[in-house]
Amino acid sequence: MNNKLPYLQAKYPGALSWSFGDSAEMANNLAALVIQQVKSASCGSLHAYLQETTPPTVGSFSIILDGSNQPVCVIRTIALRIIRFCDVTAELASKEGEGDLSLAYWRKEHQEFFTRADSYAEDMELVFEEFQLVEAISPADESH
Repeated sequence: MNNKLPYLQAKYPGALSWSFGDSAEMANNLAALVIQQVKSASCGSLHAYLQETTPPTVGSFSIILDGSNQPVCVIRTIALRIIRFCDVTAELASKEGEGDLSLAYWRKEHQEFFTRADSYAEDMELVFEEFQLVEAISPADESH
């Protein structure tokens, strides 16, 4: 596969490049949900957000990578909010597009995720990011 990252970085100056989750499988699955326009939000711990050299901001573009570090789509951050884990609503959870879209599923999966990162607490602060899909990158398009 031709790496389109340099082309996309030129097309979206200043865009961040990253993948969802903590495994190649999770990166692939969650990126596919974005491309299918099922997933329009994500979250991470506030602590991790504050450690980032260049965290996303409202209006910024991100090049989403799959589990092989290949770009699969571009998103644009449209909202950021700080919310405690225990205060995430069913509406917010469903925007993450995962599982059966329920708050119960979201809580279970995110508790496991943050526990693996050794950062889970019921009252932990999260940065909840909402985004829109700007461009899906076709793997068959070798022109770039």
